Amino acid sequence: MERTDESLCIPDKCLAAVCGLFCPACTVFIGTQEDPERLKGIAERLQRTVEELECHGCRSEKRCFYCGSCKKTICAAEKGIEFCGECTEYPCEDLRIFQAEMPHRIELWKAQERIKEVGYEKWYREMIEHYSCPECHTLNSAYDLVCRKCGKTPSCAYVSLHKDKIIQHLAKWK
Repeated sequence: MERTDESLCIPDKCLAAVCGLFCPACTVFIGTQEDPERLKGIAERLQRTVEELECHGCRSEKRCFYCGSCKKTICAAEKGIEFCGECTEYPCEDLRIFQAEMPHRIELWKAQERIKEVGYEKWYREMIEHYSCPECHTLNSAYDLVCRKCGKTPSCAYVSLHKDKIIQHLAKWK
C-alpha cells in the first residue's frame, strides 16, 4: 500500500493556514498535488476552471480562488501574527462565521489551541496522523469517507469523528 508523500510529513508553515486548517488534507490541495481528475470534478461542480482551483497551500503564491481572497491571512499579516489564536480578538466574528460554514472547519478551535500549546510543527505532525488512513497511511481529505487508496472506512480519524456532519454537507452536492 502507498504511504502519504513523505515530503508532506515534514512540517511546512506554507501548508498550515492562519485559521488552523491543514492544507494537505484539503480536497483541492490533494487534487492539485496528485489527483487531476479530482480537481477537474471539483472545477466542474463549482463552474470554475482548474487553474482557478489549483492550490499549493494557504501561505503559498498559488492559491485557489477562494483561499486567494482570504481576509484572515491579510489580517494576520497586518497584526504581525502567524495564527489567529495569537490575536487579542480571537475568535473574531469573521472566523466564527467561517468555522461554522463547512464540516472541514469543525476543529479550528482545537487546532488553534494545539498550535498555541505545542507549536505548529508538532500540531502539523499530529494532523498527518489525524487525516491518514489507519490501514495504508494515505492522507485523506475531510470529505473522503472511504480511503482514496485502499477503501478503508472510515478513511481517517477526522472522518470517524465528524462523519454525520460531512454526510449532511455532501448530500447538498447531489
